[in-house]
Amino acid sequence: MSATKQNSNAIGGSPYQVPPEPNRWPSIGLAVGVHALLLAFLVVGINWTNNQPVAVEAEVWDTSVQQAAPPAPPQPEPEPQPEPQPETPPPTPRVAEPPPVAEPAPPKQPDIALDREKKRKEELKRKEEEKAERERELAQQKREEEKKEKALAEKKAREEEKKKAEELARKEEEAEKKKLAEKEKLAKEKADKAAKAKAEKAEAAKLDKLRNEEMKRLMSGAGNPGSTGSAEKSTAPRIDKGYIASIAAKIKGNTSYPGSTDVPGNPEVVFQVEQLPTGEILSVRKTKSSGIPAFDEAVERGINKSSPLPKKKDGTVERSVQVGFKLKEMN
Repeated sequence: MSATKQNSNAIGGSPYQVPPEPNRWPSIGLAVGVHALLLAFLVVGINWTNNQPVAVEAEVWDTSVQQAAPPAPPQPEPEPQPEPQPETPPPTPRVAEPPPVAEPAPPKQPDIALDREKKRKEELKRKEEEKAERERELAQQKREEEKKEKALAEKKAREEEKKKAEELARKEEEAEKKKLAEKEKLAKEKADKAAKAKAEKAEAAKLDKLRNEEMKRLMSGAGNPGSTGSAEKSTAPRIDKGYIASIAAKIKGNTSYPGSTDVPGNPEVVFQVEQLPTGEILSVRKTKSSGIPAFDEAVERGINKSSPLPKKKDGTVERSVQVGFKLKEMN
């Protein structure tokens, strides 16, 4: 109700009033209590960690048996005295009793020495157990290492066997390929030889046909001497020296004479060569011997190897040419 009234006064234009300051004593008390509690925890913690030094007590015992104290000597009996007068009775003398004999107490076991011996034995046992445990661990580790080494050795052996098997398979495959290639090569060589033989046979048949035709022409020319002489006259002046030189050079290149050339003079052999229009040699006839049969045969072989002979520049050939070779001019 008052708050509503103050608000209405404030709204109505009354002056603003500062609220009263709160009481500080509860806060101060709370702070003091917290500090006191913290101080108490510190004191308790310091006392808790401050261990008192352990006091060591030792008792020394003498193992020799102690003798009991000797009994007191007996007192002499008093001499009889005359009976006193009955007025006052004399005091009765008191006899001293011997002190009781103290029995020796049983020896007390030194607790500290027993505890020390017990701790020593326990420590020794613990060390032995630790040593045994270490030995077991080392033995286990050694067994594991041996197992790993054995596994590695087996793996390496398997890899080597696999590698050897692959190498053997590769070599067998290469050998098979090589064998197949040799078979193909032999088959190809055989086919080439067959094709070459067939071509040579066809060429030989062709040459035989040309030879036969040429022989017929020569034979027909031989029956008409006039025409042959006129042909020789007409063709003799037209022989090209360069053409003959090319034929001689080819024959010389195909001639091989292994004999000695150390002979007197310079022997010469001359051959008459008949050829076809294609340059193929039709016949070889020796017209002059050098006197050395081996040299004559070597030159004849060289002539046959030179077929077909070179042609002229215009592509024609001389049907019959004469070539001569001297021994010392062949090298």
